[in-house]
Amino acid sequence: MGTFIVVVLLLFLIPGPAVFLTISQTIKGGKKNGIVTGLGIAVGDLLHTCASVLGLSAILMTSALAFEIVKYLGAAYLIYLGISTLIDKSKKVEKPIGKNVKTNGSFHQALLIELLNPKTSLFFLAFLPQFVQNNSTPVTIQLLLLGLTFVLMSIIYTTILVFLTSTLGNKLIIKSTQSTKWLEKVVGIVYIGLGLKLALQTQE
Repeated sequence: MGTFIVVVLLLFLIPGPAVFLTISQTIKGGKKNGIVTGLGIAVGDLLHTCASVLGLSAILMTSALAFEIVKYLGAAYLIYLGISTLIDKSKKVEKPIGKNVKTNGSFHQALLIELLNPKTSLFFLAFLPQFVQNNSTPVTIQLLLLGLTFVLMSIIYTTILVFLTSTLGNKLIIKSTQSTKWLEKVVGIVYIGLGLKLALQTQE
């Protein structure tokens, strides 16, 4: 378990979709929005863990069609969110970064994005079994324990990321209507970028 925790901490140092998603949602809606996004990602990871334990992730590894379907659904959803953000012309209430606003479905968005990333499923399927020990504890229990540990660490990590983003954002970004609109565009571009990246991923 000690080795597992160290390896996971090292993995967290490599920016991935979860990092960019959490940062963009924190910038867009403040701390509450960022924390809720992190929880959505964590629940998605927990479901991926359960899928790995049940062997469902193996389907994505062996079936090219299933992998492509899940991949393009996820990419399409991300690009849709990005375009929706870019063309949103609704009136914005001036809100400094770090002030809580309505989460607007951030949890469900993060959950869907995490679930519709086939690489995440394959990651858990390949990663968790490497830390299973040959002892009296059932493999299923070990995999669930490892997955729950990963999820808990993910929640702590994204929460820290949210507070850092909020603090730095308030210091570096001028709080004006113009800057709010600019941040909305950045969030949209981030979503589209993540969608395109996902669409280009391969099963290998």
